Amino acid sequence: MSWRDLLQTEGETIVFPWVGGRSLQGPDNRVLTIEGRLPSEFGWHKFTVKGRKAKFTESVPAEPEILNYRVRGYLVGDRIIPDDVRVDPDPKKIIPFSEKVFLIDEGLDRFVRVAAGRAYEGGPLIFYGQEMPLGAEEDVLNAYLDQKVSVDAIAGVSPALDAAFRMETYQRVEAERRRAEAERRRQEEEERRQLEEKRQKLIEQLGDGAGRRAMARIDFSQAARAALAVGGAEFLDNRRAVRRGEMVVRFRLDGQRFECTCEETTLQIIDAGICLTAHYDDEEFEEGLKGDTWFTLESLPSVIREAIRDGKLVVYRHVN
Repeated sequence: MSWRDLLQTEGETIVFPWVGGRSLQGPDNRVLTIEGRLPSEFGWHKFTVKGRKAKFTESVPAEPEILNYRVRGYLVGDRIIPDDVRVDPDPKKIIPFSEKVFLIDEGLDRFVRVAAGRAYEGGPLIFYGQEMPLGAEEDVLNAYLDQKVSVDAIAGVSPALDAAFRMETYQRVEAERRRAEAERRRQEEEERRQLEEKRQKLIEQLGDGAGRRAMARIDFSQAARAALAVGGAEFLDNRRAVRRGEMVVRFRLDGQRFECTCEETTLQIIDAGICLTAHYDDEEFEEGLKGDTWFTLESLPSVIREAIRDGKLVVYRHVN
């Protein structure tokens, strides 16, 4: 019985391989519109027909004999490489010569030769069934399992089977690459999560000098901000200095911007950006000793305020 015969009587039922959408089309190009609910999944389903309307009734076993426009070849995943294929050996260029097949039987091995067909010309390929092997399929499967790079040494390998081997091998390599990439990303995400947990714990300890220095090892900006706040200064920015392990910090104090250089992990001042040379009478300094390294980010704002109060502030690292 043909599709046209099934459509001649209203109220008749038809079996059709449905793979999505609200239309069914037969070999005579007559299109039916599906009304009401759609099937819950792709498959072979029974529909009742009235005029140009169809209504889903139930899922049924496959009836592949209604499929025409047959294509035979080798399955790679859900794509078929036709027997008559002639393609570039680059596996990435094989994919355009393959075509997706719907409703494939479960449990098929690699390099199985199959047939697929269409319910109408130009329609999607639907799995029809397995075809007789041509002889070299088992040897090609063994080469794949042994991770051989080619099947050139195997006699009787057709171009389609060779293309299937290249495509399967390429997909295996790509799958392994994606797994490795996913694992790398998972590890990086886990490291970020652990670092953030540690950072959050350290934030709770920023009121303590040891906590600020521990934070400086994982988030210098946060540590510098907290250290300057101790002296009443506002953190503005930081960047790495020329010398390894040193950071340049910019901050605002009493409406004026300043810049200094400090040691990254201890927050000890290396270059205060203001004149701290011990040229005035002070028993704590030896004559000519540069006083920068006596201070930290916490104490520097107080030193600057004292210099301003005493009228001795000399700024030589101006920040616009």
